[in-house]
Amino acid sequence: MLQFIKQSTVIPFMKIKGIVEVLCLVLVIGSIVSMCTKGLNWGLDFTGGIVVETSYSKAVDLNDVKKEYAKQGIVGTTQHFGTNQDVLVRVAPKDGLDQQIVTNKVMAASKALDPSVTLSRTEYVGPAVGEELVESGLIAIVVSLLAILIYIAFRFEWRMATGAVISLAYDVIVVLGTFSVLQIEYDLTVLAAVLTVVGYSLNDKIVVFDRIRENASSLPRNTVMSRLFDVSLTQTLSRTIITSGTTLITVVSLMIFGGEMIYGFALALFVGIVFGTISSIYVASTWALILGIKRENLVPVKIEKKESDGYETMD
Repeated sequence: MLQFIKQSTVIPFMKIKGIVEVLCLVLVIGSIVSMCTKGLNWGLDFTGGIVVETSYSKAVDLNDVKKEYAKQGIVGTTQHFGTNQDVLVRVAPKDGLDQQIVTNKVMAASKALDPSVTLSRTEYVGPAVGEELVESGLIAIVVSLLAILIYIAFRFEWRMATGAVISLAYDVIVVLGTFSVLQIEYDLTVLAAVLTVVGYSLNDKIVVFDRIRENASSLPRNTVMSRLFDVSLTQTLSRTIITSGTTLITVVSLMIFGGEMIYGFALALFVGIVFGTISSIYVASTWALILGIKRENLVPVKIEKKESDGYETMD
């Protein structure tokens, strides 16, 4: 694997763990405050509403379509689907706007652009379905975190498991907080991105924890835990940079060129991967140290004492 750091070098990550942890806590608290005050901008998948699809005889510009919709008092999420001739609009439920009224207004606005436009589909999504989805989404996240806690506790050590779950909770809260602050629509695609972030971030933490456990057996017995963590994090840093970096290139491309339809999905992945990488290095490890993890918790067998671990600390 490509190495960005000399093999004999150790970056003192744990030296500033307190500062990073405080910054992460500030972000998490800010996200929670935003969600409690502003809330999330729930999409139609969760709130219910009206969906209208129209098919034009020629390609249309979405900005022109939105201007015509605005003249009719239609405010919602407008996007192409399939081709540039097909337009879908999602309208949140409001007083005085039923399915027939919204459909008539959409068709009136569409005919102002193209008299040959046809109605492809109109549909009402009830709020009961939305409540079901909210409940299912929350259950999915909670069950995922509990399963992760059990797996890591069984595979590694309960302090590591707790640190990993705390850091994963940080990741999820910061992603949700970003959507709350920016008031970007939170729909099923964003929920899928949040669950993807949990899996992606967990994979990074497992790699780090596995290296920590390996080094607990190979490094000298007098190596302190913070030094053990520094060595392990430095050794896995190149892998973290490569995997996160290449993934971010794809995600940023989706954000720029993917269009409105998947922007929320790409943004959730972007925030989750960036913060998840930080939490893999600092939050999970910091909490494991706070909870009092010790060398003997990782390696019950006796370790031969050596004079030096062979690593130089980077200033």
